[in-house]
Amino acid sequence: MMDLWFFEKKATAKGFKAIAGIDEAGRGPLAGPVVSAAVILPLTFSVSEVTDSKKLSAKKRARLYEGIYTQAVSVGIGIVDALEIDRINILQASLLAMSIATRNLDPQPDCLLIDGPFQISSHLSQKPIAKGDALSVSIAAASIVAKVTRDRLMERYHEYYPQFGFYQHKGYPTRAHKAAIREYGYCPIHRRTFRGVKEYL
Repeated sequence: MMDLWFFEKKATAKGFKAIAGIDEAGRGPLAGPVVSAAVILPLTFSVSEVTDSKKLSAKKRARLYEGIYTQAVSVGIGIVDALEIDRINILQASLLAMSIATRNLDPQPDCLLIDGPFQISSHLSQKPIAKGDALSVSIAAASIVAKVTRDRLMERYHEYYPQFGFYQHKGYPTRAHKAAIREYGYCPIHRRTFRGVKEYL
């Protein structure tokens, strides 16, 4: 069985003291921001069941989110909205959100474990890890925080644009969401460069 602390232990053995896991949520939706989280966990972190947020139910994510916030040394959030996503593209927006999340950590880390193949704009030592949310407890924790944070934002947006049903699909390209775009057009939080939206501009 994979040791979810493997990468954290490896970084600690190299002399790093504060290791942050970083992940994002919201690359695929047609609407809403991309949200990143950076999380520094203590070595005493005791919340079990932390894994890739996509493998968890919404109820379990919410419970783990509370446990992560309670025990984490530091949590940073980075949010990049739909206008900026359209301006710089979703990959660059995701990396920017990760950089913002990292800068929002207090205390600051000295080593970053990043989900995916790309480094971010930072002077800190960093290690990109493909499928890191399933391999590193810190990245998994960040994936949960990012997902819950974004979902709650989309539920809030639903209050402003109820015709799109954001509370249900969170902006992802479901059949119901695409039908709503066909009927009502787009709203200010839709990503206008994404297929499924740009056809209706």
